[in-house]
Amino acid sequence: MKGRSTNGWMVMAWLVAALIGAPDRAAAQDLADFDYEHMEFRGMGLEVGYLFPTRVEGTPSYTVNFDLGYLGPGLRIAPSFTYWSAPFEGSEVATLEDRVASLVSRQTGAPPPNVDLGTIEWTNYSLGLDAHVVWAMPFNLLSLGGLGVSAHVLDGSGAAIEETFIEDLLDSVSAGFNMHLGLEYPISDEFRLRGIGRYAVMEDMQYFSVGIGGQFLWGRLVPGEERRR
Repeated sequence: MKGRSTNGWMVMAWLVAALIGAPDRAAAQDLADFDYEHMEFRGMGLEVGYLFPTRVEGTPSYTVNFDLGYLGPGLRIAPSFTYWSAPFEGSEVATLEDRVASLVSRQTGAPPPNVDLGTIEWTNYSLGLDAHVVWAMPFNLLSLGGLGVSAHVLDGSGAAIEETFIEDLLDSVSAGFNMHLGLEYPISDEFRLRGIGRYAVMEDMQYFSVGIGGQFLWGRLVPGEERRR
């Protein structure tokens, strides 16, 4: 667990350094430039990713993302909905089994019983809101980096814990924070491919994820965002 946490903070440090190194055109903006001229629901897409989390095993993730346009020059607003489900790591289940056995022993005065909780899963449903700093690169690429916040509904489940206090303890609602970097390639002005890496911190876990997907656009493009012939 400690090794994963250290690696996670190293990833966050790398993301911070990359964002600080973004071109001045995208990062240095006057507050007067922030308006709603280019804010509109102008696109949506699908993303398939893979999580490398703490506490649960690695698992695929599925995201529906939305494009609300630009709040200001280079600053794009993107809500999203994400789903994933994964079993707890064996060490996490073993720790929980030991705690339950210790609790029963203290309550009954008998030796700790053998507790087998079987497979326990965590399912996540989350709503996110990201702010992308976007800048143009050679070869029609668009680079993006930014920050995001999210709300997570976590649902614990398993045959042995169904309708028990353990299931209640694993069900929770928590806030999250993420940093991300990605690349987009416009196949046309109406469709683009995206690859993105993300490091997220939640109250009960943290994870690094990578994803790839496509996005359909039907709204207005801002200058510099069009596919260059």
